[in-house]
Amino acid sequence: MTDTPPDRLSSNPRSPFFDEAKLSRGIGIRFNGKQRTDVEEYCRSEGWIRVALGKKVDRKGQPLTLKLSGEVEAWFERPADDEAASADEA
Repeated sequence: MTDTPPDRLSSNPRSPFFDEAKLSRGIGIRFNGKQRTDVEEYCRSEGWIRVALGKKVDRKGQPLTLKLSGEVEAWFERPADDEAASADEA
């Protein structure tokens, strides 16, 4: 069984694509061949990421984001808790 992150994930709790359990495992993102650590949201199938635009915020206090298009690769940085427990037992 492969352990791949979801096709679309957001770090903003207001987003319908927010999933704290998956984010707690850590998500690595490679965008156009370079590893990025400033990604707010991504979609692998559509090929885009959203990154914060400096310290600028909108009138509701949410950070302004910029949508960049390109090749997106995502992976989990840590194994799931149940996988780690089964590896320890073996």
